[in-house]
Amino acid sequence: MTGLRKLVGPFTPDLGMLFARLTGAALLLHVHGIPKIVHYQEELAHIDDPLGMGRALTLWCALFAEVFCPVLIALGLFTRLAALPVVFLLAVSMVLVHPDWSIAEGQFGWLLVIVFGTIALSGAGRYSVDARLAGYALAR
Repeated sequence: MTGLRKLVGPFTPDLGMLFARLTGAALLLHVHGIPKIVHYQEELAHIDDPLGMGRALTLWCALFAEVFCPVLIALGLFTRLAALPVVFLLAVSMVLVHPDWSIAEGQFGWLLVIVFGTIALSGAGRYSVDARLAGYALAR
């Protein structure tokens, strides 16, 4: 194990989680969250309502999952909890809103499910507010 640790470095998994958090959050914000804020009225008129909650509540839930949660995830604050609404929103979108999409057509959505599902399962890693709050040091 010592030789392998020297080969890959002591912080590789934590750097990987930092990379996944920052890039996944930035991508979700850029592609989905910010456009929904900028074009709120158009989004409200066209958003699907697969759970029957009403368009306004559905849009606010989407904004929560695509704007507020990615910010928390990027910071590494309440990371696992913040990833759950994102995974739920994406799963609802892929299964209920776009069930006719092939894997190729929905690959972006499924890849986001994989990224944020991994974050939900793995946590933020050492380079996060969560780790700081738990008292972890950056170097052992």
